[in-house]
Amino acid sequence: MATPLAKDLNPVWLAQSRFRRRRFDECIEICTSILERNSYDQAVWYLKCRALTLKNWLDDTEIEEEGIADILLDENQTAQVARPGTSLARPMTSSQSAGGPNQAVRPMTGGGRPLTGFARPGTSSHATSSASGRGASRGGTASLESAMKGSRPGTSRPVTSSGRFVRLGTASMLSEPGGPFIAVERLDLRKYVNRPQLARALCDYIIYNDRNMKKALEMCALATQANEFQDWWWKARLGKCYYQMGLLRDAEKQFLSSLKNQEMITTVQEVCKIYLRLDQPNTALEHYTAALQAHPGDPNLLLGVARVYDALNDMDKAVQFYKNVLYYDASNVEAVACLASYHFYTDQPEIALRYYRRLLQMGVNNSELWTNLGLCCFYASQYDMCLGCFDRALQLADDSALADVWYNIGQVAIGIGDLTLAFQCLRIAISINPGHAEAYTNLGVLEYRKGNDDAARSYFRTGQKEGDHAFEPYYNGALLAFKLGDFQESFDLVSKSLNAYPEHTESHELLKQLKSHFTML
Repeated sequence: MATPLAKDLNPVWLAQSRFRRRRFDECIEICTSILERNSYDQAVWYLKCRALTLKNWLDDTEIEEEGIADILLDENQTAQVARPGTSLARPMTSSQSAGGPNQAVRPMTGGGRPLTGFARPGTSSHATSSASGRGASRGGTASLESAMKGSRPGTSRPVTSSGRFVRLGTASMLSEPGGPFIAVERLDLRKYVNRPQLARALCDYIIYNDRNMKKALEMCALATQANEFQDWWWKARLGKCYYQMGLLRDAEKQFLSSLKNQEMITTVQEVCKIYLRLDQPNTALEHYTAALQAHPGDPNLLLGVARVYDALNDMDKAVQFYKNVLYYDASNVEAVACLASYHFYTDQPEIALRYYRRLLQMGVNNSELWTNLGLCCFYASQYDMCLGCFDRALQLADDSALADVWYNIGQVAIGIGDLTLAFQCLRIAISINPGHAEAYTNLGVLEYRKGNDDAARSYFRTGQKEGDHAFEPYYNGALLAFKLGDFQESFDLVSKSLNAYPEHTESHELLKQLKSHFTML
C-alpha cells in the first residue's frame, strides 16, 4: 500500500528504488500503472522487463536434475567401459583413492555415485546412458524402470523434461491481467538487435521469464551476426539456448567461442557443466584449471574442481580444494558440509562435529544438519546430546527427510542394543518411504537375529529391488541363502554384490566357498 510520502514522489524514481532493493513485485506494479498511461515509455518498459526477469531468475550455472526424456533418450554416449576415475559412473575405488573411505563406510547414491556432504542438483539423480550407474548395465542405456523412479525420497514421480523451465501459458495469463507483458511471437527481433541495451534485457526476459528457447535462439543468432561474431555475451546466451534445447555439442562450440573473446567465470562454469553432462570429468577439470590460472583464488572455480574430484571419489584432492575454498570464503556452506562429511566417514566424528557446529553458528537450521549432529555426538560418545539433536531433527523434518531421520535413530538404537526401538524406528521409516532400501536391509538383519529366516529373506529381496545401487542387501541375501543351502541363489546374489562393490572382501570369501562347493559337486 502506497504511503502519503510515496504519492508525492516521481513514480519512475520510486520504481527504480524498489528495483534496487529487490522488491520486484512493487516495482512491477508501479511500472504497470505508468505503462497504462503511456505505453511508449521505453525507460519504464526496460525497468519492468528487468524486474520480471530477475523475479524469475534461476542460477543455471549448476548442473540440474535430468528429466526422464534426458535419461531415456540420451545419445551422448562416449565410452562403453570407462576406466575408473575417468567417468562419473565409475568413480575411483578405495585402493586407487588413498586416504578416502571405501564404499562399505561411505554409502552410494541411487545413481551409483559416492554420497557427498551437500545435496547438489544432479548428483542424486539416476544415471543416464552416457553415465550409466551401478543399477544399469555398464555400457547400455538406463532401464525404463530406473528412469521412472523418483530421485527424491518419498516419491515415485520422475523429474519431467526441463521441469523447472516450463511455464504454462494459462498460468501467465492468470498472473498478468490483459495477457502477457510482451507478446514474444509477434515481435520483430531485427528491430531490437540494433539497440543493444533493450536487446539484452529482452533476451533475458525471453529465456528466464517466457522460457521460449527457440525465440531466444533466433534473437541471439541475429544479434551475434549483427555484432560481427565478436560479442562474447551474445555467444554465451546462444550457448545457453542450445544447452536448454539439448544440443550439447553446439552449446560447447558457442561457449568456447565466447571464452576466446572474453574470459568469464560464468562461461567457464557453463562449459564444464556441458562436459559433466557428457560424462567427461577430466575435460571439465582441464577447463577449471586453466580458468584458475587467469582467476586465482576464485571460490566458484575451486568449488567446481572440488565437486568433480568428490564425484570421482578422489578424496585427497577434493579435501584439498574444499580447504582452499574456505581459505578464500570462510562462510561457504557447501565446503564446510563436505569437509564434515569426509571427517565423519574417515572415523573422526569429533572433527566433523566442529564443522557441523560451525554451520549452526552460520545460521543453517534444518533436519539434515541436526541428524548429522546427532550421529556425530553418538559416535563421539556424547550420548547426552545425541537424542536431543534427533529430537530437533524430527521437529524440523519434512516428508522428504523424515524417513532418513527415523532410519538413523534406528542405527543409534542398534548401537546401544535396544533392538525393540530399532524395529519400531525402521518400520516407521519404511511406512514413510516404502522405497527405503537401507531400512529393509537392517530389518532383514534384525529378523535373522531373531531366527525368522523367511521374514529376513523377504526384507532382503525388497531391499534388493529398491536399492540396486547398494551391495548390502545382495550380500546379506547371499549369506542367508548359503546358510539355508540354496547355493545357486547365493551365487547369483553374491555376484550382484560384487558388481555393486568389487572390493568387498566378505563377498569374495563367500564366492570362493561357493566355487569350492560347486567343484565338489
